[in-house]
Amino acid sequence: MIDCLIVGAGPAGLTAAIYLRRFHRKVMVVDAGRSRARWIPRSHNVPGFPEGIGGPELLQRMRQHLAGVQGEVAEGEVTHLRPHAQGFTASTSLGEIDAHSVVLATGVVDNVPALPGCDGLRAEALLRQCPICDGYEYTGRRIVVIGEGLHGAREALFIRHYSDDVTLVQQIGAAEAGPLHRAGVKHIDATPQCVQPLGPQRLRLQLDNGDAPEFEVMYAALGVKPRAELAYALDVDTDECGGVQIDAHCRTSVPGLYAIGDVVSGLDQIAVANGQGAIAATAVHNHLRREYAQAHGLTIAG
Repeated sequence: MIDCLIVGAGPAGLTAAIYLRRFHRKVMVVDAGRSRARWIPRSHNVPGFPEGIGGPELLQRMRQHLAGVQGEVAEGEVTHLRPHAQGFTASTSLGEIDAHSVVLATGVVDNVPALPGCDGLRAEALLRQCPICDGYEYTGRRIVVIGEGLHGAREALFIRHYSDDVTLVQQIGAAEAGPLHRAGVKHIDATPQCVQPLGPQRLRLQLDNGDAPEFEVMYAALGVKPRAELAYALDVDTDECGGVQIDAHCRTSVPGLYAIGDVVSGLDQIAVANGQGAIAATAVHNHLRREYAQAHGLTIAG
């Protein structure tokens, strides 16, 4: 039986694995290759990289860091967790794995616009998902927000902080449009039909009313879907959006099960994911220390 199974090798999972290996813990990381960070063309919001770093490069560096403490990532998928007195048995594409504890770092799936041309937009880094991550880089630019429901309006108002030329393309009522207009956010009551990249910092959005306005970057304000099926099957506590709820030590409502990163209810940021990875790993280590001491009649501090 290993000390800890980590599900997911994004920034959160890899940080937890690095810490646990530095604690000399037996840890296994199982990753299905779906980290959200793989889609980051370049981020200037990761502390320590003032020149920016791409998501794939960041993940590779973190894997190299893990390898330096004799850790590795196994490519596979965890399909089921069964709790028992000693921990969990995980059913995976690699076979069954027994672990004293499990850390879920499974992330979320971005809801992207179902528009022809979006793949090309992403390839040109013209489709963005997180203004907290990169809104600074688009200061003063001509920004279009593709939204849905109240989330779209709130996102447009948030992005307005970075630019005085923000347009929300979404069908909303007069009550929702009022605050937008007062904040200086333009609103087009139409449905996008397709989008076309026109080169660096330039795109054209075709609308169902026949208009085809041009912008410099598009933000998708359609929310995310947590990859939390493993947690849901164990009936963990979640928020209204399906994010897993944790305590100050990244523990879920299921004993021995921890959650970190974007799958958790809270701020979806690499810096937050790294911090939660460190917190969860330390909590796992200390819990195992206490269990060992209790089993051997020892008293330990901390």
